[in-house]
Amino acid sequence: MSRIGKQPIPVPGDVKIDIKGQMISVSGSKGKLEREVLPELEISMKDQEIVVENRDNSKRTNAFRGMTRSLINNMVVGVHEGFKKVLIVEGVGYKVNMSGKTLTLNVGFSNPVEFPVPEGIQINVDGSNKIVVESIDKELLGLTAAKIRGIRKPEPYKGKGIRYEDEHIVRKVGKAGAA
Repeated sequence: MSRIGKQPIPVPGDVKIDIKGQMISVSGSKGKLEREVLPELEISMKDQEIVVENRDNSKRTNAFRGMTRSLINNMVVGVHEGFKKVLIVEGVGYKVNMSGKTLTLNVGFSNPVEFPVPEGIQINVDGSNKIVVESIDKELLGLTAAKIRGIRKPEPYKGKGIRYEDEHIVRKVGKAGAA
C-alpha cells in the first residue's frame, strides 16, 4: 500500500480548491494551477484537507495514488509559497545577463548562449554568477533549471560550469607531473 497516498493534504486558508470530476484547480496568492487526474483515482475535500483514494485495488493504481498526492501537494505549496532554485556559474570569464525574457550565458563557448525564459518562470541574476529561478510549478521549475545547467555542466577537474547551489562536485586529481 502507498503510505504517501494515504496522507491527507492540508490546505492553507488562502488557497482555493476546485474539483470538477477528474480536474483539480488550485488557486492562491501566487497564481493558479490545474491538473487532470487519472480516472482510477478519486479526489475529495474533507475539513480543509484533500484526500486521494483508489477506485480499484490494483498495484498500478496504488502507485499512481502516491504520485498524484505528491503532485497535488506541490500544487498547493506552489500557489501558497512558490518554489525557488539557485544556480551558480563558476569559471574564469563566465558571466550571466538577463535582458527581457532572454537569459544570456557566456560560459566558454565562442558565442554567448541565448536561453528563452518559458512562460510561468521568473529568473533573476544576482551579480554575474548567480541565477535565481522561481515558479509556482515545481515540475516546470526543475525542468528549466536542469536545461540551464545542461548548457555547461560542471566538470570534475576545475569545477567550471553551471551547478546547483547545494550541489557538491566531486573533484578528480589532474595529471601527475613527468618524472
